[in-house]
Amino acid sequence: MTTASLDKPTFLALLDELIPARNESLPGAGSLGIGDGVEAKLGEALPLVASGLAALDEKAKGMGHSRFVGLPLNERASVVGEVAEAVPGLIEVLMYHAYGLYYANPRVVVALGMKADPPYPGGYELEQGDLGLLDSVRQRGEFYREV
Repeated sequence: MTTASLDKPTFLALLDELIPARNESLPGAGSLGIGDGVEAKLGEALPLVASGLAALDEKAKGMGHSRFVGLPLNERASVVGEVAEAVPGLIEVLMYHAYGLYYANPRVVVALGMKADPPYPGGYELEQGDLGLLDSVRQRGEFYREV
């Protein structure tokens, strides 16, 4: 079984197109450095993404550029849209993994004005619950069957 490999420059350019930079503190997804993490999560979708990247490069060649990364930024969105129609699931699988990694990145969290550390134990106080509320459950006894 052969494993598909991703063309890194095209992959990172596509990630930047899907989650573009907003300013210096919020870079695009490809520029942020989450590409390896997204690739690691692709699993069985790796061949799908590899074929989508190849289609992006082919489409760019048909427009007179050497590859997708050579396209002017204002032409990339339409090419991505056309390839997304030709390779169903490409954008969805990438967005599923890229969003989670992008918005969990400490640099992005801080740029959005949020705390980058976990909310507990160093953050929010947890109210002590009333464990007496569990007494009725404890008094019921065991009512499950052992297999």
